[in-house]
Amino acid sequence: MNRNELASQARAAIEQTLDQLQTATLLIAQLETQVAAAGRSVQALSNLIETYVTQQDE
Repeated sequence: MNRNELASQARAAIEQTLDQLQTATLLIAQLETQVAAAGRSVQALSNLIETYVTQQDE
């Protein structure tokens, strides 16, 4: 393997790694959005249950 082939293979490996990191970053952003939505759903359910329990005590 000569210097040009090594440089070409290294460049290709770096590009692939950067693509994978970009994909991982996008997936993390989507996951954060989904976790936040799940948190809001849990909070809404908690509020609903609290309201129900309060009304049952009256």
